[in-house]
Amino acid sequence: MTIQTICVCGAGTMGSGIAQVAAQSGLYAILFDVNTAVLQNAKAGIEKNLQYLVDKNKLAPTEKERILTRIAYVSDINDCIADIIIEAIVENPVAKAGLFNQLAEVNHSEVIFATNTSSLSVAAIAAKVNHPERVAGMHFFNPAPLMKLVEIVKGPQTGEAVITSIHNLALQMGKIPVHCKDAPGFIVNRVARPFYIESLRLVEENISGIETIDSLLEATGFKMGPFKLMDLIGNDINYAVSCSVYDRLHQPERLKPSFIQKEKVEKGELGKKSGKGYSS
Repeated sequence: MTIQTICVCGAGTMGSGIAQVAAQSGLYAILFDVNTAVLQNAKAGIEKNLQYLVDKNKLAPTEKERILTRIAYVSDINDCIADIIIEAIVENPVAKAGLFNQLAEVNHSEVIFATNTSSLSVAAIAAKVNHPERVAGMHFFNPAPLMKLVEIVKGPQTGEAVITSIHNLALQMGKIPVHCKDAPGFIVNRVARPFYIESLRLVEENISGIETIDSLLEATGFKMGPFKLMDLIGNDINYAVSCSVYDRLHQPERLKPSFIQKEKVEKGELGKKSGKGYSS
């Protein structure tokens, strides 16, 4: 199936980033959120990002305007009609499946449902959807306009044609698609857990401090230290992924989530999006 229109559900940092990438790739993007204030913030953020590219002579002003005309901001779910639905909402399988089932009622019979989940089981989400063969994972990384990798996750019932369409879409969006099976944390978040958790352990055990750990890892070649990266991703999201991987792998001690991050989440210190985290 040739994809021409994308509907991204959830206008947070990730969702708005995906919509921006789609529009920059020549696709028509519908950005949906029930919260109109979030939609307005997303619109302002996308315009700011594109203007930055114009100021750096990486994008012509006329092209910026063309890109902006390819993005529609909607708060009515009946306006979410597209060739593919990419959800970037709360990390809750019931909420994700419920959204897909709602959207199936207003879309054509071949619409693809892609979840941007970073750790939840694609199979568990698809099992609650009326058309599980049309459900797959399409996991972008934050910030979506800059990060090239996209994990394409095939569930046990996902159709091969769906995977092919998502693969081709990722290429059209200038991304590097990597295929993986439906497993806890997929590839990147499975590998990344020790990066975060061991760093948090060093702080828990008073072996080192947050700034020192970030500085040392950046000095060894990492573009961003673990604490700065957690603040960028969002401590609520990062902690939820750690808990999900920990539980789905039968709670190995080496992957036990940190009480420090749990406290951050409970205090609302979520990082960049809340204005306060580890490094702010």
